[in-house]
Amino acid sequence: MNISMEKIYITKTKMNYKEQKLWDAIREFELDDDEAVYTFSDRLAKENNWSKGFALRAIEEYKKFIFLICTSSQSRTPSDEVDQVWHLHLLYTRSYWNEFCRDVLKREIHHGPTRGGPQEHDKFKNAYAETLQHYRDTFLIEPPPDLWPPDHLSSSPSTFSRLMKTWKTLL
Repeated sequence: MNISMEKIYITKTKMNYKEQKLWDAIREFELDDDEAVYTFSDRLAKENNWSKGFALRAIEEYKKFIFLICTSSQSRTPSDEVDQVWHLHLLYTRSYWNEFCRDVLKREIHHGPTRGGPQEHDKFKNAYAETLQHYRDTFLIEPPPDLWPPDHLSSSPSTFSRLMKTWKTLL
């Protein structure tokens, strides 16, 4: 790539070369195992009562969220839908810890759920608003509102099933 093309590409995406390489690696990371009869996206869709198309879009937004974590010194908070993808990915321990965190991201990313209470609610609400702004600044588009509701912590309960509910029914 010549210098002028590189400048256009970086300016258009607002990513420097290192960030662009990381984003490309995250985007190319495959959560679905082509040899599996029941893939990650199949499971995600079924366990959340989502269409396969919606599940695939949620996976793309999860990848964007992980990139936002990697490119920020601030805490980032996912939407409930993106969090569902993250929860499921954490269950695929080899994929998450070895292939994704160690090999692709070159760092560990831990999931830190809320401890509850009004202070935590405010902290996560503010972090969510900052995450949405970081999304806009990084990807130069609005987050899709069906996957990133404008104010998800104040909205009504989600319409999908939590993975824990699904696991309780299996026990």
